[in-house]
Amino acid sequence: MNAHLAYESKRAYVFQDYVWKHDYYHWPESQFPQNPPHTPLPALISGPAAGGPWEKGDNAPRSVSEAWFDVVCPESERRIINTRDVKPALRESLGDEVLAHWVKLLRDAPERCIEIMPADWEEDRYPQVFDLWLWGSFRILPLWESFSKSPVSRLLGTSPIVQSAIDRNEHLFTPDKVHYRSSCSPYKRMMAMHIRRGDFKDNCVSLATWNSTFYSWNLLPFLPDKFIPPPWLEMGHNSEENMQKYMDHCLPELDAIVQKARDSRDDYIRASKDLYKETLDVMYLLTNEHGEWLASMKDALKRDGWDIIVTSNDLELDSEQTDVNMAVDMDIAWRAAVFIGNGVSQTTIGFVGG
Repeated sequence: MNAHLAYESKRAYVFQDYVWKHDYYHWPESQFPQNPPHTPLPALISGPAAGGPWEKGDNAPRSVSEAWFDVVCPESERRIINTRDVKPALRESLGDEVLAHWVKLLRDAPERCIEIMPADWEEDRYPQVFDLWLWGSFRILPLWESFSKSPVSRLLGTSPIVQSAIDRNEHLFTPDKVHYRSSCSPYKRMMAMHIRRGDFKDNCVSLATWNSTFYSWNLLPFLPDKFIPPPWLEMGHNSEENMQKYMDHCLPELDAIVQKARDSRDDYIRASKDLYKETLDVMYLLTNEHGEWLASMKDALKRDGWDIIVTSNDLELDSEQTDVNMAVDMDIAWRAAVFIGNGVSQTTIGFVGG
C-alpha cells in the first residue's frame, strides 16, 4: 500500500528488508541480540514494490532499497514528516480520502527526499500511514478500486526463491496414481484452505472481546461470505453467545471446515461450464497445525472425496525456501481455483489481494 502511495505521488518507493519476530526462528535470540535476521523483500515477492520494472511506457520512478536511499538521500537532505502531524485529521476518514490527503502532501512537497517517521508509541500504537484501525474496518473498502487496478498490485509476482519451492513441490499435487489430463494444471483442480490454529485461539478471543469485523479486503461485498458482528454489550467484554459466533468464524471445528469445503466445491462446480473446472479433487491446507487434529482433518477430507491432500508441513524446502515459506503458502493459494480464507485473519488478505 505504501508503494501504491508512492506511485500515485510520482515518487520512488523505498522498500526495506523484512524482519521476522524472533520467536518465528528456530535459533535462540541470544545468537542475534543486536542484529536479527533480515529477509530481503525481493526474496518474498517480485514486482515494482520490490524494485521491479513498471510496464512499458510507464515513466514512474523505480522503487529503491533502503540501503540505496541512504546513499542518494543522506539524512541532511531529507524532509521528515511525522505521522503525528498528519493522521489526527484523518482519524475517521475513508481509505480513499486518506490516500488522497497523503498524495497531495507528497506531490506538493518540493523536497527531493522525504522520510515518513512514526509517532511515539505512547501517542499512537499503530503509527503507520495506513494503520490497523483503517485496515480493520469498512473504511478501507473505497481503496480497493484504486489499489486492485494499480500496477503495484497487478504486477505483483512470485520471487525466484518462491518459484523454486513451487517447482520443487508441484509433484505432490499430481501423483501418478491419479488420472490427470496432461494439459490440466493441478491448480485448476485445487481448493486451498487457510486454517490457522495453535496460538491463533488467543487472537480469536481478543477479536471477539472487541467485537471486531472481518479484516480488510475480506469485507469486500462481492465475496460470498459475510459476517456482521453481533450487538456489542460493553467495550472490552462480550457474552458467551457472541464469543461462540466469533469462534465459528475464527477457529471453526473440524466438521464445520469439512462442510465448508464440500459446499464451496459444490457451488464452484455448479457455477462452472469449463470442463477443466468440473472437478475439484486436490486440497491444499495452509496451516500451522500438527499432530492428531491435522491427521483427523485429512482423514475426514479423504472420506469426503478429496483424492489429494497436501499441507504446509508436507512441502520439502531448503534453508532459503524455508525462510520464505509463508510466501510459498500464499503463492500456492493464489494459484488455486478456489481459496477459502479466515475472514478475521490479517494473513488471509494477502491471498485475497493476489
